[in-house]
Amino acid sequence: MYSFGIDTFGDLPTTDTGTLFSHAAAIRQVVDEGILADKLGIDSIGVGEHHRSDFSISSPETVLAGIATRTKTIKLASAVTVLSSDDPVRVFERFATLDALSNGRAQVILGRGSFTESFPLFGFDLRDYEKLFEEKVELFSKLLDEKPVNWKGETRAELKDADVFPKTESGRLDVAVGVGGSPESVIRAARYGFPLVLAIIGGAPDRFAPYVELYRHAAQDLGTVAHPVGMHSPGFVAETDEEARRLAWPAFKTSWDRIGRTRGWPPYTKEQFEYEIENGSLYVGSPETVAQKIARAMKVLDVTHFDMVYGQGPQKASARLKSVELYATKVIPRVRELLAETSKAE
Repeated sequence: MYSFGIDTFGDLPTTDTGTLFSHAAAIRQVVDEGILADKLGIDSIGVGEHHRSDFSISSPETVLAGIATRTKTIKLASAVTVLSSDDPVRVFERFATLDALSNGRAQVILGRGSFTESFPLFGFDLRDYEKLFEEKVELFSKLLDEKPVNWKGETRAELKDADVFPKTESGRLDVAVGVGGSPESVIRAARYGFPLVLAIIGGAPDRFAPYVELYRHAAQDLGTVAHPVGMHSPGFVAETDEEARRLAWPAFKTSWDRIGRTRGWPPYTKEQFEYEIENGSLYVGSPETVAQKIARAMKVLDVTHFDMVYGQGPQKASARLKSVELYATKVIPRVRELLAETSKAE
């Protein structure tokens, strides 16, 4: 019933002596982490798309293809694919190819993205932000039927009886929509019958409960299926709470401050960091601390899947691997125990 994954945006890690990885080395590090996650039984790995110097991954499906050929069971997801600045046909083709390489383990998580660098990079106008996503989701939903498509819109060339290849062996790609807090996006996911994944990166997770209810009510009203809901949030696991905070703090601050400089945010403070751990959506600590917090959030929101966004900022590569290991071997089993105990109590 419950499943657990890890997500990454390909942040550049460091060696134990503090040397920053190159982009190429950082990509290979993610592949190694995906292989480890598969060996340890983690259910999925999500790889996000960014077009910035502080992230190494701009082509998630390519990295996932590398992981696919060296793993056996782990689901391979984008987290997210920025459909607005991509072409739905090409996205379908690339993920259908990944699905073939992985024997049906590919998942596309569609989103508008929290960064906008891809829009000017690929020649799109930010003034068309809403229209681009709406039209392209509509087209992508048609492509999923794997039949010739007729479609006409304003954001790409018209399609007339267009048949797209390769076809998947199952007959349909696994698709979800990632939402960061827009009611319109929640309703859109329900309208197309797509599963919902909540990106919760700050504040108390409880505040997202209305979005889960909105999704379910909208699906009922629209006559579509309300699938089980998932969530993802940043985290870091070490042997003790003190070690986890000590290792995570400088990397988180570097990452948030770098992003904040482009968005007009004030510098990230230690007080904010501590508050998010205690009361917000930062899952940093020992296995027991993190497990307790994940179990609570999943229960409060009534979600069945949790992804921990690991490796944020310039963390040591060795610490990232250890975090993934502890998450797989100690956190996930403990969360399952806690959720089972809660179910019995009810």
